[in-house]
Amino acid sequence: MYHFFAEHKDIHVPEGIISLTGADYNHIRNVLRMHPGEKLLISSGDYFDYLCEIGGYEQTPSGHQTVVCRILRTDVRTNELPVHVTLYQGLPKGDKMDFIVQKCIELGVERIVPVAMRRSVVKLDDKKAQNKVARWNAIAQAAANQSKRSRIPQVCPVMRFEDAAAEAARASLFLLPYESAEGMQYTRKVLGGLTPGDSVSVFIGPEGGFSPEEVDLSKNLGARIVTLGRRILRTETAGMMILSVLTYLYETDEEDDKKEDK
Repeated sequence: MYHFFAEHKDIHVPEGIISLTGADYNHIRNVLRMHPGEKLLISSGDYFDYLCEIGGYEQTPSGHQTVVCRILRTDVRTNELPVHVTLYQGLPKGDKMDFIVQKCIELGVERIVPVAMRRSVVKLDDKKAQNKVARWNAIAQAAANQSKRSRIPQVCPVMRFEDAAAEAARASLFLLPYESAEGMQYTRKVLGGLTPGDSVSVFIGPEGGFSPEEVDLSKNLGARIVTLGRRILRTETAGMMILSVLTYLYETDEEDDKKEDK
C-alpha cells in the first residue's frame, strides 16, 4: 500500500477527509494513476496513521489541485526505534550523502546532521549547502514514505565539528567509532546499556576519518570511543551498521507492543 505524509492543516478528522496537494497530487494521479476507491496510508508525522481511500480529484477555489481522501480508519502507533538516534555524518565525496540519508532513514535514524570535518574533501559555501540540505530533505521524505515511518526525519543544516560535538554531548550516549578503540566486548557493553527513550549521538567520519584533534575533543566531551569490528568500514556503511545493531537490540515486534499496551 502506498504511503504519504500530510500536514495537520490538511487533515480534517471531524469531516473524515484528508487533502493531498502539490507533488503528492502529481505522484498519485499522474505517476501512480490511482483511481477513486483505491486505498492508501497517510501519516500525520506525529504517530497517527490514517487508512484512506481516494474519493476523487478536485480543484480548490484558490486553484490548487487536490486529492480528496476519505478516512476509513485511524491508528495510533509508531514505526520508530525505541532509542532516538542522531547521525552526525562527516561530509563525504560525490553523491554518497544521498545514499546515506536514504538508507539510514530506512533503518530508523531520527535526525541527520551533516558535519564539515577537518578531513572532509567536500567544501560547501552557504548557497551550495542550502541546496544540498533541501535535496537531502526531499530524499528523507521519500525514504520515510517508502519505509512507512511514523514521522519524517530531519536533515539539518551543515554544522562545524566543534558545534556538532558540543550538541552531541547532550545525548544519553555519545558514540564515536574509531580504529584505535577498545575491542568489541566494550562496544557490546556500551550499545547494550541503553533503555527505551534514550538519545544516541553517532559520529561518523568522512573518507579520511577523524583527525586526532577531533577525537581528543570528542573524548573531552564524554564520547565513548568504540570499534565496529576488525574490518574497516566505508563512511557510507558505518552509520548503517550501528543502526542495524540498535534495531536488533531494542526493536520490539507488534505482539510485544500489544502486551505493553494492556
